[in-house]
Amino acid sequence: METILELEGGRLVIAVGDITSFDGIAIVNAANSGLLGGGGVDGAIHRAAGPALLEECRAVRSTQLPEGLPKGQAVATGAGKLRCGRVIHTAGPVWHGGHSGEPGELASCYRACLELARAEGIASIAFPAISTGAFGYPRSAAALIAREQAGAFLRANELPARVVFVFFSRVDAAAFIDATGGR
Repeated sequence: METILELEGGRLVIAVGDITSFDGIAIVNAANSGLLGGGGVDGAIHRAAGPALLEECRAVRSTQLPEGLPKGQAVATGAGKLRCGRVIHTAGPVWHGGHSGEPGELASCYRACLELARAEGIASIAFPAISTGAFGYPRSAAALIAREQAGAFLRANELPARVVFVFFSRVDAAAFIDATGGR
């Protein structure tokens, strides 16, 4: 994983790489509400983690969340074969033009993941760009929400001590940096 930029006194990192190889405590899965795997980041995480992750997600669905994971909320599981110890799943909004509550739901995804990480004592967490793939959320709008939520949370809390936004390509990382003004 290559660090591109550090913000918030080094506590917020913009990086390029494969989130499944994150060498920290937890990664965030941009999941669908079913929690049973899918495409994009969700599929990559499930493939890399192996069947143990799917088994844990099925257990969560059969007990805690029989109706699925509501948009904007988060739930944690083990990480199967991944280097990290935890996967925090969040179901982001599908983009419908921005007038159906999508900005609030996306902000809630980031807050819920960070709050869960803090509650579990997680020191380092990596995020993908939630909802910007198949769910169609515009990258620049999503970047502003992600940056605002992470920055505010870090300024108000000691944990997580380090938040990493992991982008698959330099182009995606540059879009995030451009949208947020590199601040």
